Amino acid sequence: MTDQNLEARGNGRDGAVLAWILYILSIPSANLLVLAGLVVAYACRGSATGLAAQHIEAQIKLFWSVFWITIVLWGLIAVSAVASVFLIGIPFLLLFGLLLLLVSIWFTVKSVLGLLALLNDRPA
Repeated sequence: MTDQNLEARGNGRDGAVLAWILYILSIPSANLLVLAGLVVAYACRGSATGLAAQHIEAQIKLFWSVFWITIVLWGLIAVSAVASVFLIGIPFLLLFGLLLLLVSIWFTVKSVLGLLALLNDRPA
């Protein structure tokens, strides 16, 4: 591999790979490792260049988008749980629970695709 290829990859590649792996392991760790991945991404953000910097920015953006979507869904689940006392909230409770599962699956798939893209020297 030439010096030009290494330079195009950028500094911080190891941190970006580690953050993607921690994101992928978020489901078996009950989402604890996603916080570690976010810390790694923020720690590497200042020194990363090139492709690694683009991946780190994508990781941070992915985390915050999923975080806020999850907060909204949990709020809707809480409202649906209260409404289910009157039986009207039960379908919504199931719908929002399913959406929460789909967001979790989407986060994991996006993380796997991001890791594969980084390992193949492609943008996230």
